Amino acid sequence: MTLPTAILGRTGLRVSRLGYGAMELRGPGAWGPQVTDDAARTMLNEALDSGVDLIDTSPDYGDAEEHIGRWIAHRRDEFVLASKCGCPPPGGDPAHVYTRANVRAGVERSLRRMRTDRLDILMVHLSPSVAVMEAEDTVAEMRALRDEGKIRFTGMSGELPHLPDHIATGAFDVFLLPYSALDRSHERLVGAAAATGAGTVARGSVARSLAPPPEAVPEPVRRPLAERHARLAAARLDELADGAPVTEILLRFILGHPDLHSVIVGSARPEHLRANITAARKGPLPPDVHAAVLDRLGPE
Repeated sequence: MTLPTAILGRTGLRVSRLGYGAMELRGPGAWGPQVTDDAARTMLNEALDSGVDLIDTSPDYGDAEEHIGRWIAHRRDEFVLASKCGCPPPGGDPAHVYTRANVRAGVERSLRRMRTDRLDILMVHLSPSVAVMEAEDTVAEMRALRDEGKIRFTGMSGELPHLPDHIATGAFDVFLLPYSALDRSHERLVGAAAATGAGTVARGSVARSLAPPPEAVPEPVRRPLAERHARLAAARLDELADGAPVTEILLRFILGHPDLHSVIVGSARPEHLRANITAARKGPLPPDVHAAVLDRLGPE
């Protein structure tokens, strides 16, 4: 059984509805666990072999871009590659910088690391305001890179409060935004983005609520994550859909959004990837199960 696919808005790109998030390959240099070369090679190639053909990464994700270049650059025509811009320059201040110079330098570095001549989608990272991007000519530089063939389409990795303004500009071909059964705050914005003709991709959708957040996570971040975990545990979703795993229910819930083209899920373990692929092949939840999930989890 093949993975379901969708056309990513006006880009015309046909992508698998399950994408692979390479953040899990970031390694200890970017607040992540150690990932061996063998593990990275296995994950990336198994994803492609299984029909996952949308790969999302970022310069912020530690070793991820280098792993992509090392292990699947020879398969470049088999997948759609998305990365980010505005990320901190190497060895400098950790703040994101959206100047034309930094956008270009970041893209050039990403191309070298991933051993490719183009990014299919270049997204602005961390949802800066439209005012910041206008002051720095961020979008103008993205368009210049597009005209040079170094990127094909523009995108925004956005969220509230600035996402409605991002959509209104009409400047972005693809939106990567948070959406899950436990966080539906951006649900209507998925439809708003799609209504402009843009492609829509969900992120942060499955794994974050499955376990309590580590104590090391800063309190302002840890608190909402802990609340979502508690809601998920209390909902007992494993009682639905003939005892399907909770991860499957959460993933298939997301795939039920009529205006969502794909969902990015990261993993560093082959068994997790295989489970996600099995779930995605089943498609959206039956309507009655979808309704039961909403009823058990309560308001967005």
